[in-house]
This record gives sequence, C-alpha cells and structure tokens, in this order.
Amino acid sequence: MSKSIGSVALERRVDALFSRYTRPGSPGAVAAVMRGGEIELCKGYGLASIELGVPIQPRTRFRIASVSKQFTVSAALMLAEEGKLKLSDPPHKYLRELKPLPVTIDQMMRNSSGLPDFLELLRLGGHGLDKPARPQDLVAACARNNHLNFAPGSRFLYSNTNFLLLGLIIEKLTAKKLGDVLAERIFGPLGMASTLLAHEIDTVIPGLATGYLGDFESGFRRAAHAYPQGGEGGLTSTVEDLLIWSRHFDQPTLSPKGLPAQLAAAAPLAGGHANKYRRGVQADDMRGLATIGHGGLWPGYRTEFLRLPQADLTIVVIANLGSIDPWRQARAIATLALEGDRRLKPALPTIGEAEIKPLGGLWFNAEEPALFDLAWRNGEATVTQNGLPFALGRRADGWLAAERGSFEFALKPGRTGTARVDLGAGRVLTFKKLGRRKSVPAAIAGRYVSADSGATWEIERSGEDWAAAVGGPLIAGGPPWSLRGIDADTVEIESPGTWLQVSQLAHLVRDRAGRIVALEVSTGRIKKMRFERVE
Repeated sequence: MSKSIGSVALERRVDALFSRYTRPGSPGAVAAVMRGGEIELCKGYGLASIELGVPIQPRTRFRIASVSKQFTVSAALMLAEEGKLKLSDPPHKYLRELKPLPVTIDQMMRNSSGLPDFLELLRLGGHGLDKPARPQDLVAACARNNHLNFAPGSRFLYSNTNFLLLGLIIEKLTAKKLGDVLAERIFGPLGMASTLLAHEIDTVIPGLATGYLGDFESGFRRAAHAYPQGGEGGLTSTVEDLLIWSRHFDQPTLSPKGLPAQLAAAAPLAGGHANKYRRGVQADDMRGLATIGHGGLWPGYRTEFLRLPQADLTIVVIANLGSIDPWRQARAIATLALEGDRRLKPALPTIGEAEIKPLGGLWFNAEEPALFDLAWRNGEATVTQNGLPFALGRRADGWLAAERGSFEFALKPGRTGTARVDLGAGRVLTFKKLGRRKSVPAAIAGRYVSADSGATWEIERSGEDWAAAVGGPLIAGGPPWSLRGIDADTVEIESPGTWLQVSQLAHLVRDRAGRIVALEVSTGRIKKMRFERVE
C-alpha cells in the first residue's frame, strides 16, 4: 500500500508518543487516524497478552466500556423512529420494577436524569467491580433506588444507570438480547464484524486483549473485574470497527438517516444552561475546532473515540493498560495531524507550577458539600475530588477548568483564602481553603441505613481513629472504611479499593435538639443520599 510522505511523517511522530510501550513485556495501545474517509495510520504498540507475548494489532479486540453508550442510544432512537418508544416517556413505563420517578428517556440519554449511578449504589454497600455480581443484582440496585440527585433536566451528572436501563428497555420492546439487536441493526449492516456485546465477563472472545494495571516502576498485573455489562459499557470492538462507525456519521446509511444528527443534537438544561453531553456522545472544543466523541474506562482498558467534523478527522486510541491516557494521546495525535491547519487556534499558555503553588491545598464548600485538593503533580495542575484526580487546563476566559467533559469544574482564585468554582448549570460557589480539620464528632457513632442503596454503615471509634463497617445487599464484613473530620457537621469517608480508591462526604443531619438523626452522603455520582440513623 502506498503512503504519502505526510502519512509517513505522522506515523513516525505517533510512534514517538507510544515508544515506551514497545519495550519488551509491556502492554500498550492501538492508534488510528482517518481523514476524509482514508486511513492514514492504524498501528498497534505493545502486547495484547504479556503472558503469551501476543502483539497488539489493528484487529485486536478490546473492551471499549462507555464508548458503548452511543450504540445503545442509537438502537433506542431507531425504535423511537418506528413509534415503539417515546423519548418523553419515563423509564418505569417500560420497566415496571422501577420506582415511578419523573425522569424521561431523553434525559437519560443526555445524563441529565438525576438517577444515581448503580455502580455507586452498590459501592456504598461495600461491593466493587472486583466482586462477582449477576445481571439481576444490577437491576435490583436500580429498582431499589427512589433517590434523585437533582431535579431531572436541571444538571449534567454522568450515570451508568441511564444506559443500563436503556438497554433493558430495548430488550423489553424487541424481546431480544441487546447484543442481538445491535448486531442485527448496526454491526452487521455496517460491516463491524469484530464488535459484539458480551454481557458475561467469562464469554470467550477471540483476539481479546488482556487488561492490565500498573506501570514499569511498580510492575504490571492483570486487572480484576467481575461485573456483567450491558448497554452502559459491554461492547468489545476494534479500532478498525470504530473507524467504520465514525464514517457512518459522515455518510449515514442506517435508518433513520438522521441518526448521527440525533446523537449530536443539543438540548439546554433548565434555565437555559448548556449541556455538552448530547445523546451518548460528548461535544467539546479543541483549540477552536468542535469535537464529538466519547471515552471509555474499565479496569485495565481505556478508550478514546474522537471526531473533529470540521477537519473530517477521526482519532481512535484504545489501550489495555490503565496508566495510559487515550484522551490525552488522541488530542496529541490530532494536533500532529492538523499541523499547519489555520482553523486550529494557537494553544493557550500552559499552567505553571508557580501559578498553582499558592493555591495548593484542600478547599471546601459546606453547603454543597464539596471538598477538593489542588496540587502540582506529575508536571500539571491536578484536582483530586472524591478520590479521583483530573488535570486542569487554561480556558480562554481565564478560568482553570477540567480538561475532560466528564468533570464539570472550573476555578478562579478569589480573595485570599477563597476561590470561585463553577460546578456547571450556572452553579458558581465560593470555596474556602481548609485549615486544620475538625475531629470526627463523637456523637456520630451508631448505625445508619440507606433505603435507596440498601447499605448499612456501623460507625464506631477505635482508639484515636474512626471507621465504618460497611455492608449491603451483596456483601457484608468487608474491610472498614476510615473517617476523617472536616468541620463540625461534615466528615470524609474513604473507601478502600483495588482499582480506584474513592471517598465521599457525609453531612450530619441534626434534629432540633442537636442530635444526629441521619447522614446525607455525597459521592462523585450520588448527591445527598440519606442514611437514616437506627437503634
């Protein structure tokens, strides 16, 4: 196959981005560039299996996790076009086991429903991705919940529940498995022969890369996960198949022909605030060029599906190593591919360590409640919130904002010891730098139960430390969760984990006599869920 000199130069520069993963014994990634329907680069780096020494190739399969969501939404939009589904309907119209909450299917597609993430619901009961679960356990977590994080349509908050339920609705309406529906309506007609939905994790999938955690310094280990997956993230695919799917955005052939436009269609939140999350895809901007796409994250697998329609450019990066960042790599490749393109605005000045050092430390807002740490880590400004780190970049308006759309966060320093933080949907709050933490209030000791998650927390003091014994519908007797005080009415509770170590805030709810009667617990994807104190 002949190549242009431009393609050769691009390949060599992309090779340099992934060079460290070509060392012997390293997992890695596959990267692809398509422009104008022509593939300019499609190349694997590193090993799909360290144990067997199998290299990553363009046809290697990976778990693409949340990139699956747009396919689930597409199938639902097809059913809506056929009159079998109304986007204005609530999910409980089709799934009778659900509580009758005022949520619409369209809000689910746009992550503005307010439904708590079922992964978080189960985690509050001590059950993580490394512990076995059945499909009915995931459905039961959704059916048990009667809590909404906010008024539906008023905010964006990422939730896997939206797409798990959407997949179940599709199955109910078609009387078929979601994987069969997607194969018949999308994968087969488009020639995506290497893409399939495997609900069970023990399904044999030829050519599937093994997922790994770790790095060269600490060593690599196989990533453990034991959850079945559905419409929220169950697809395995290849970089070639995702390029086929991307081309369908430009030259639609499936019915309805307006499907790509429906996926990308914007809808404002209540109050006219913008929601960058469309229907199963995220809209954003890269140096003045509009982007549309999605990322995927699962233990040992990370994916970035990135389209820049104005440049007729698609970048796909899929990794089988959790420490690789396809989001950043895809944008670095796009920048190389667009070199000399006048539509690409000059990069804004990078954030420097000297700018962040005076702002470093813990910041707290009691009303939300929300706590974050700001620090200079690995050569960039990093915010850690609920235990999850994300990088800040400079915005044209001067704010320092989360680079990725899954985090709604922008910061501007205020008067000494204060900062204004934009949490999306017009909510700009004042945070104060947290000085010395308060002790955990002794009166918090007791038993707390959440009807919405089925979790039970037994909080007690052990010497100078506080801990919560956590149990739920699927597990009891796991490792204790540690408590740290923040102020007189808020504590931080840290959850141990093999993949992610996250934390949540608990606001102490008191009666008129000042006695603690409940906790309002907020995590990354659950807000103010009530845990009642029981005797």
